[in-house]
Amino acid sequence: MVTIIKTEFMKLKRYFIVWIGVFLMLLTVLLTLFTTMADDGMVWNYQFLFEQVVKNFVTLIFPMCITLISGYMISREYTDDTLKNIETLPISFQKLLAGKLIVSAILSLFLGIVCFAFTVAANFIMGYDGFAFLPALTGLVQIALLGLFLYLTMLPIIVLTSRYKGSFLVGVIVAFVYGFVGMFANGSLQSIYPVSAALGLVNYRAGAEGVMWNKGLCFISVLAMCAIGIALMFVKQKTEKRETKKAQHTAPKKGWQ
Repeated sequence: MVTIIKTEFMKLKRYFIVWIGVFLMLLTVLLTLFTTMADDGMVWNYQFLFEQVVKNFVTLIFPMCITLISGYMISREYTDDTLKNIETLPISFQKLLAGKLIVSAILSLFLGIVCFAFTVAANFIMGYDGFAFLPALTGLVQIALLGLFLYLTMLPIIVLTSRYKGSFLVGVIVAFVYGFVGMFANGSLQSIYPVSAALGLVNYRAGAEGVMWNKGLCFISVLAMCAIGIALMFVKQKTEKRETKKAQHTAPKKGWQ
């Protein structure tokens, strides 16, 4: 497994997809800064900026981002026509897929850190007050773990769409809708819906001290999605039935042959 993971990281050096992920993290922050142009009387500081970035990170950008990266990594085995060569080695497709998913989990932590770095940079560029080392360190841990938890909630979509050639873009669309719906989860549904439940696991407050999360439900929700994704890895894919051509019997020629 260690060899597979190392190989996947070596492959990533040749792919541009990670840079797309970094750009999407920058887009998350830029989209948040765009909302500061609204003249709604809100006083922006570092904490408010961070919380707004997290909201856009969860509901708009990261679910489709990590699904895109993971799906692309798996899809390359089909498009590069390397899967049939790998199948000749003593490595099962499940083991290969597990290696790619572990790499994606590490990337989800990395992208969360990248988004945090862009947020801090934006805070200093805009000159907002309220930045302090300890709250910033807490925010770094929160958004990194949030990326990992969101990735776990996307596992069923990633694994299911990886079973069919060229279907990962469908997974990206589904992941976007899946994350966007989380914006409308309220009350007890926040702790049940997997995307918003990830927020509960990192104790996201959204600027309100009275926000209460049912941590038990949040944990069960995220864990259930992760378990479904792992279970789908071991479900055998139905092989396409190949149509056998019926042998055509030619009538024997008359006369001398």
